[in-house]
Amino acid sequence: MTDRTAHILQNITAISPDDWNHCANPAGDEYNPFLDHRFLRALEESGSAAAETGWQPFHLCLKEAKTTVGVVPIYLKSHSRGEYVFDSGWADAFYRAGGDYYPKMQVSVPFTPATGRRLLVSDSPKRDQIEEQLLHSLVQVAKQIKVSSLHLTFLPKAQWDRAGKFGMLQRMDTQFHWRNNGYDTFEKFLEDLSSKKRKNIRRERRGAVANDITIEWITGSDLKESHWDAFYEFYIDTSNRKWGTTYLTRSFFSLISELMPEQTLLILCKRNGRYIAGAINFIGEKTLFGRNWGCREDHRFLHFETCYYQAIEFAIANQLESVEAGAQGSHKIARGYLARPTYSAHWVRDAGFREAIAQFLNDERRYVEQDIEWVESHTPFRTDIDLESFQHRLKLDQLGS
Repeated sequence: MTDRTAHILQNITAISPDDWNHCANPAGDEYNPFLDHRFLRALEESGSAAAETGWQPFHLCLKEAKTTVGVVPIYLKSHSRGEYVFDSGWADAFYRAGGDYYPKMQVSVPFTPATGRRLLVSDSPKRDQIEEQLLHSLVQVAKQIKVSSLHLTFLPKAQWDRAGKFGMLQRMDTQFHWRNNGYDTFEKFLEDLSSKKRKNIRRERRGAVANDITIEWITGSDLKESHWDAFYEFYIDTSNRKWGTTYLTRSFFSLISELMPEQTLLILCKRNGRYIAGAINFIGEKTLFGRNWGCREDHRFLHFETCYYQAIEFAIANQLESVEAGAQGSHKIARGYLARPTYSAHWVRDAGFREAIAQFLNDERRYVEQDIEWVESHTPFRTDIDLESFQHRLKLDQLGS
């Protein structure tokens, strides 16, 4: 089609930060911290995303002459953990039919259920054409190395639509995001809620700090290794109790603190002179992304306060437009977070298996759409709030739409 050539990179440091970021976060696009070369470097150099953990870097770079015009973050996976778009059932079915589901190609940011572009192209008049060529290259590579499947997760809707037209299977799910409707204080946000929900949030916030708990926001040069020591203890405890798998190594947090401190926010809770709980967040241009939480003491409502209400406070104080508090969690609805679809696209090599998955996804999408409709009719906001405009703004602001 052109004189562009595709190359595979075995690690993120095989490409310069400038070349990668020119495609991942070009001028004019909303900055996404998870696509930043520094974030991916921290994952790989810390051993969090590595062949040994089942996340072998396998990034695609598209060049025109000597200029990088497109990149894609890819990992060869030997399992389905840490993705938040669940296909273990597909793997089991494929295995029972006598096939090997792994390795598979995963186009994503490891351990990060946040929507963002996956076909990364600079701000170019040829962007649509280059995105098409990246999709073509992805499928060609998948065929050449004979993986069972290729998965692009947490796509913006525009790239999801493009993948669908390209012939990939389309999947939907739901997350819950908070939207800043021009609030200048947390109380202004509460005024938009129904009386019952407003009173409940105030009660939860009082209860969360009732045992002489104080809460700190720590970011930038104020981040110290002692903060990360405390937080990592919380992170390990939560991982052990909930999943049994610790995805991120201790060195990941030190690297993040070194490489991108201004995009990193720790919300830490202190009692009797020591930290007892905390959550890590990443700061985008318009969005605060909540990621991991943990604690060493259980206090009622402290999780809600740290992960949801403090995140809203920070977003308002810093004039951010939204908060994404991670995957799943319908309990977020009562706390002012609205339903929003997430999108993924899938290529499956075996024709029979592909047809079976396609039928499943058709049914699943209908259920997801019905769930979102139900949530939109049961929001915590007052009935006189213009939610139609609210939802319209959410759709317009989706990356790539």
